[in-house]
Amino acid sequence: MALARLDATDVGGDAGRTLRERLVAVLRAAILDATLPPGTRLVETKLAERLGVSRGPLREAIAQLVEEGLLVQVPYRGAVVQTLSVADVRQIYSFRVLLESFAFELIWAQRTPEFFRTLDARHRALGYALYVGDPQEAIKRELDLHGLAYECSGHRPLLDAWTTLRRRLHLYFSLHQRAHGRAGAQSDAHDAYVACAKGDDLGAMRSEIERHLRRGVEALEAFVARRAAGPGDGVG
Repeated sequence: MALARLDATDVGGDAGRTLRERLVAVLRAAILDATLPPGTRLVETKLAERLGVSRGPLREAIAQLVEEGLLVQVPYRGAVVQTLSVADVRQIYSFRVLLESFAFELIWAQRTPEFFRTLDARHRALGYALYVGDPQEAIKRELDLHGLAYECSGHRPLLDAWTTLRRRLHLYFSLHQRAHGRAGAQSDAHDAYVACAKGDDLGAMRSEIERHLRRGVEALEAFVARRAAGPGDGVG
């Protein structure tokens, strides 16, 4: 596992961050880019030694990632990187359809020129990330694109739900890329989604959300099922 010792320049050069915050950022990135794959057990003593930190701030960082849903505490095993089952994949899909459809229903009559400009800008940013072949940046940009309707909804509980779900989706998308054997979505995957979001037919937007989010789920379900034989090794 390629996790190096921390120093003051780690995590974007932000020496103003506390050690706990830097540990959270390092571990979160390792989970989301699958350096720490789903099912991996985090052994605090080994991980603290490898990162060159004490167990106190490391334990605090792990607790925060448990709250974020990227780690789970398993009796007698400790912290384990969150896994996805076939049932999880299906539930995430159905929940996203409901949330995203509701978000567009809330904003549909209030879409502004600024909304359309931001939508196009985020679509272009996703396209560029795909063009340069940066898979983790592409995931972030894809989530930014889908997040716009939530951000504009003015509905705080909905936005909170999206913020929580987004963390799980980043892991989901990383697995999705592996399932399809490529470094990101297809370059034209969001063209119809963006066109409907700029159109006049809310019903067409709802249909496109369902179609768009469903695409590829079968392949991901099969991929997750193949990986469900057992948890990963303990690491540190």
